[in-house]
Amino acid sequence: MFEQRMQQLRTRLAAAGIDCAVITDDDSVYYLTGYYDYLHMDFGRPTILVVPRDGDSLLITPSMEKDMAEASARVDRIAEWNDGLGDEWREQLPAIVAGSGNIGIEPDLMPAIVRNYIDHLVEPDRLVDVMPVIAGMRMVKSPEELQLARHAGQVAMAMMDAGRAAIGSNVAEYEVALATSAAGTRKAADLLTAHYDDKCMSPNTHFLQIMASGRDITKPHHRASTRIMKQGDPVFLCFCGMTNFHRFKLGFDRTFWIGEIRDQKQAEVYEVAVASQAAALSVLRPGVTAETVHAAYAEVIQSAGHDYPFRCGRATGYSFLEKPELVYGDKTVLQPGMVLAVDGSVSVTKSFRAQVGDSFIVTENGYEQITEHPKAVEDMVL
Repeated sequence: MFEQRMQQLRTRLAAAGIDCAVITDDDSVYYLTGYYDYLHMDFGRPTILVVPRDGDSLLITPSMEKDMAEASARVDRIAEWNDGLGDEWREQLPAIVAGSGNIGIEPDLMPAIVRNYIDHLVEPDRLVDVMPVIAGMRMVKSPEELQLARHAGQVAMAMMDAGRAAIGSNVAEYEVALATSAAGTRKAADLLTAHYDDKCMSPNTHFLQIMASGRDITKPHHRASTRIMKQGDPVFLCFCGMTNFHRFKLGFDRTFWIGEIRDQKQAEVYEVAVASQAAALSVLRPGVTAETVHAAYAEVIQSAGHDYPFRCGRATGYSFLEKPELVYGDKTVLQPGMVLAVDGSVSVTKSFRAQVGDSFIVTENGYEQITEHPKAVEDMVL
């Protein structure tokens, strides 16, 4: 799989007139090589993948990761570097760029320390944006990736079910987060054991739970806190970060109430959110543009008297955000094999916010839903 991707990249580099790609985005390095190192730039240690359109691929990575790199990286050569010795990660780059014509880089993703060094080595007219090349490869998923997506959906649903069961009056938000993390980890462990050979891949969820309750409901990325939930509180659960199975990400959200809906205006806003997602799904199919899906969703929300909404959704995969985005201005034509998170959402400033979201695979005739949970308003009162 990784060897095929590397060859496809070389073919696309040649078509784009790029002689050599210098790739630093962690997710793209994994996508192309199977190598992952959770530290990288968070600890000031660059890992760099160099792919010439003709010639051997090279992985430049810290020497402390030698065993991991040799076990997992599908590359022709590995160059290790250590903190404070010689030119560290810079050692290999001058000879590489001197012998190449156009150099492909990721302008929006390359760490500043690496970009500054590349700018020192390469004339500006030889630097080319390689991001469209890689993003184009990653948009349509392989059969192996689609299996990961479906399994990620199972992990997400296990977390949602556990979160729903843990919500209650006089319960702290963080107790819900503990329940969702445990359920997702156990489901992921079962799937990894049954279907995958990578013994180094962790089943553990590793993202702070996004949830909000009561007066905090209008904060879309509020993290689980020590707040004690009460009867009548609305509660929002989001798994757009925690759904990260075998490095594959999805989007998944629901809004609940504890015991009762005390303000019927909240129920009305929620119904608009559900209707906006349904409108988006009514046009979700291959051949339509990404912005068409957003337009259908936005029309429902604005027709109900609410403000123009944020994007309807986004593509996911090995990154939380991939191309295309379901938003005005993105004219990408949807294709079978894309994986998309599609939301319905309405916000009323400092009053209430409702969101429902699921993930879907675009198919030849429409879509396949890979996250499932009730969304009728009567089913969301716990």
